[in-house]
Amino acid sequence: MMIASTPAPPYYAVIFTSIRTEEDKDYDKISTRMVELAKKQSGYLGVESARNAMGITVSYWKDLESIKLWKQQAEHAIAQEMGREYFYTTYKTSICIVEKDYIFEKK
Repeated sequence: MMIASTPAPPYYAVIFTSIRTEEDKDYDKISTRMVELAKKQSGYLGVESARNAMGITVSYWKDLESIKLWKQQAEHAIAQEMGREYFYTTYKTSICIVEKDYIFEKK
């Protein structure tokens, strides 16, 4: 697991916070596929994700148009529907502009 390497701001972050159901239905396989697909999308910059009782995934994008196209991507749209139907009891999506970022790396 790594921290995403993003360009100098400004860029956009899509924060997806979720609480899972007990339902599996290939969740890990679909989640992995969505990351693979996102990486191929124009404007994609990176992703970070963590899951315990609550999951948080932050994907980074060049602009709002890239985010819109990703949301509309056909296979992603199917995964979104599966999320509503099977995977999540609750989720929230926030879209933010990143104006500054800082990174610390212990050498």
